[in-house]
Amino acid sequence: MAESLGKHTRRKFWGWGNADIRLTEAENARINQTVSLLAPANSGTISAPQLDEYNLRPPRMDKPRNLSGILSDTPYDRIFHAYGQSCADILRLLMREAPNAPDFVAFPKCENNLVEILEWCMRDNLAAIPFGGGTSVCGGVEPDVGMSYNGAVSLDLQYLDKVLEIDPVSRAAHIQGGMFGPDIEDALRPHGLSLRHFPQSFAFSTLGGWIATRAGGHYATLYTHIDDLVEAVSMITPSGHLASRRLPGSGAGISADRMMLGSEGTLGIITDSWVRLQDRPDHRTSTSIRFPDFFAAARAVRAISQAALFPANCRVLDEREALQNGVGDGTCAILLLGFESADHEMSAPMARALELAVTHGGIYESTAKKTRDRATGEWRNAFIRMPYYRDEFLRRGVLFDTFETAITWNKFEDFHKGVMHHMQKVIKQVTGRPAFLSCRFTHIYPDGPAPYYTFGARGGEASDPASALVRWREIKSAANEVVTSLGGTVTHHHAVGRDHRSGYEKQTSPLFRQALQGLKRRLDPSGILNPGILIDPLERPVGIRGALKNPTT
Repeated sequence: MAESLGKHTRRKFWGWGNADIRLTEAENARINQTVSLLAPANSGTISAPQLDEYNLRPPRMDKPRNLSGILSDTPYDRIFHAYGQSCADILRLLMREAPNAPDFVAFPKCENNLVEILEWCMRDNLAAIPFGGGTSVCGGVEPDVGMSYNGAVSLDLQYLDKVLEIDPVSRAAHIQGGMFGPDIEDALRPHGLSLRHFPQSFAFSTLGGWIATRAGGHYATLYTHIDDLVEAVSMITPSGHLASRRLPGSGAGISADRMMLGSEGTLGIITDSWVRLQDRPDHRTSTSIRFPDFFAAARAVRAISQAALFPANCRVLDEREALQNGVGDGTCAILLLGFESADHEMSAPMARALELAVTHGGIYESTAKKTRDRATGEWRNAFIRMPYYRDEFLRRGVLFDTFETAITWNKFEDFHKGVMHHMQKVIKQVTGRPAFLSCRFTHIYPDGPAPYYTFGARGGEASDPASALVRWREIKSAANEVVTSLGGTVTHHHAVGRDHRSGYEKQTSPLFRQALQGLKRRLDPSGILNPGILIDPLERPVGIRGALKNPTT
């Protein structure tokens, strides 16, 4: 077991998930086949890192006596908290580099500990980086804070992990911010309730992290983001405690909840939240529908969304995405469609959705299943396992990553054509080989979809992750530029962090960002909280070395 002050030492320190997870022979065969197509000249696999291969600088400050029991400087804790889970993060860990590892990792046991930590950071000019579960895929938790700080402390709230109260009448629960997804559901299950928020990172991410990053869940419509489930939020800031009132709704001015949602650790540390719950569903039906092409499937999805049927799953996979995930043969787009309820049968909305699908060229089995159909189950399994595949691709010199966005229906078809054309061109220029590029919808709304693009490309020799990192940065910068230039958002549910900041600045007004700087200055006057995320602290430019810039061409 790794040496740590934390409880979750089964986590792999250099990549996704638990260290004891092993891919099956079939999964490895699929990875080998993809590597042979994208990087046929590559050979070998870079070895998995060991903790003693990293040259960590000593902590730049001493532990305060009152905090010594909750501060860790063990190699496991420092390296695990040095990065999140993006391709760039994993590649640098494969390079055995962690130059910006936090000096200490703090594991507060109570809110008073958090206050003491922030007081220490303000007094000694230390950056404080809220970590959540560390699953950021956009550079959101890396302690790369520039030269104006005397050190950096990563804040891990995993001991603030209790359900404080359940209100079954209103269907809500008061939950601490450090509680992980599976623990939340385990605590609610005996009450017949569920938060029903299942991001891909569900097993390894926390409620506070979901709120701070406006995380998207698995469900395709209605309650798509954690925003929809938040009833009230409490946050500790360097200037004091900030909390919103628990209400089903309010028109009383600018919402404090909305200010804290998406703040990405820059304004304060989310300690707890009242969240809206749902009865656990026991009526389910699902099926898969084939379409002649992706746009036909998209038009069917628009009709289903605008009919207010609110499917739990309404996920379109284009031809390549369906093939890659083992749910199609590459000749047709697939719509994975499902409904569920805790109150009533779902046959009527399914029947109407199928009618709409048929009018747009859809073909399906004559009877929708009462439980998950084969294609839906196989896609879900691949979806959960995909981050593990990504690590193995990177070890073999292949870049395998995603970027996601949202766009209105009236712009979607031209937008999608533009993204596919531009990114295929860029990836070929950067890597010298054609790209694997596919798309699916993760979420749908009456006014537009959230397209999610997956690309695979040769990064370089397995023994040279530094070259792969350079190529990844060029591809990522191009993706940021194209989705925002064509009218989409730089991110629908992955947050901003450092990697999406160039696109965030393009899609938001300078006046808004100046107003946000003023808010940060009031709540965080010393500029210690997650510097470089969303904005730089006033009069303290961070100049993040790892940040992506707008491409020059």
